Amino acid sequence: MTRAAHGRRVLVVVASRHGSTDEIAAALARSIGDSATGRAAGLAAVPVPADHRPDPAAFDAVVLGSAVYAGRWLEPAREYAARHADLLRTRPLWLFSSGPIGEAPFPPDEAYDVAALMSLTGAKGHRTFPGRLDPQRLSFGERAMVTAMRAPVGDFRDWDAVRRWGDEIAGRLAGVGEPTTVVT
Repeated sequence: MTRAAHGRRVLVVVASRHGSTDEIAAALARSIGDSATGRAAGLAAVPVPADHRPDPAAFDAVVLGSAVYAGRWLEPAREYAARHADLLRTRPLWLFSSGPIGEAPFPPDEAYDVAALMSLTGAKGHRTFPGRLDPQRLSFGERAMVTAMRAPVGDFRDWDAVRRWGDEIAGRLAGVGEPTTVVT
């Protein structure tokens, strides 16, 4: 049977330090496969940690995401993008970042390396999702930095925004909707 007969497979690769971005990737994968469009198109999405080095060749599309610390993506996600850049340019690819926290997102800026990663991989778009800051999950040094910066503590993730973007990606893969080229 052809791959089309089985539906299209989407790989959601993620680098997370304390689990928050892993949870976003899992919700995004569920949204892609479980949306009405995703079900109709036979899409199946699976989240995999970047440090497991999944081979994107067996997938029809890829979503690559990372937690952002000190304004940068985590090394496993950057390495994954660099290692597979040639193949990723041949697949529909979207990037996402997780990290700003608080009501007025802190930090307000996009990760420094997103523009370069989009250029390297030919990604169709990038989204930034708010993250979670739970001091109990942090190392002593991280807790000291959070305290010194007076960073807001809490879970600021917007699950509706994650689901909407998963639905949008499913639509794009099914040939429905406008291109996703927005960088936020």
